[in-house]
Amino acid sequence: MKMPTLRPVLLIAAITCLTFVGLRGTSSAEEAYLIPAPVTDEANTATSATAVFAGGCFWGVQGVFQHVTGVTNAVSGYVGGEAETAVYEKVGRGWTGHAEAVKITYDPRQISYGALLQIYFSVAHDPTQKDRQGPDVGPQYRSAIFPTSPEQERIAAAYIAQLDQAKVFPKAIATRLEGDKPFYAAEDYHQDFLTLNPSYPYIVFNDLPKIAALKAIFPKEYRDEPVLVGAVR
Repeated sequence: MKMPTLRPVLLIAAITCLTFVGLRGTSSAEEAYLIPAPVTDEANTATSATAVFAGGCFWGVQGVFQHVTGVTNAVSGYVGGEAETAVYEKVGRGWTGHAEAVKITYDPRQISYGALLQIYFSVAHDPTQKDRQGPDVGPQYRSAIFPTSPEQERIAAAYIAQLDQAKVFPKAIATRLEGDKPFYAAEDYHQDFLTLNPSYPYIVFNDLPKIAALKAIFPKEYRDEPVLVGAVR
């Protein structure tokens, strides 16, 4: 595939989103590993629910969850700030309060909130980095969970405590629980970026290893055909 022709604003996005996230400190999918599942999980019989996770550049986080069975949509966006500042150029300056995040719509009958958390902490990003992912520095790249219900907040808090107590990671988890806040979808050119630009250097280096790790570590949850924002709209 040819390198995509990017408009100037997307070139800026590519530069500021260039993060050596890796998986547990490396970009190799082979060195990622399965962390324990949550002891506490939801008992949700609804047909649809939402989860909002932030973990660095949203291209890779969106790409991971688009390949998860039971996820019906995953949208890149901004959360934590005001509506008028939910614009890429403003968020990228780090003063808006927003984090780059992904809003995940899922079927709780197929995958639980706890299972989504396990994938989030295992392969979607490095939860031990505070206000950054690799060299991408700033609160807009923070590791944060935005629970959409008291039950989600309880499950996420218990899981973070469980993982820290078990010393699963070499450092304490930096992921913040920030409560239910309005989510604003990112610009169209950010949506489905991983799938639409698989040869883009940033995607090849940082994000395709996450997809490979998802497939290797969570084979039952992995699906080869991603659910795309463009297909859902």
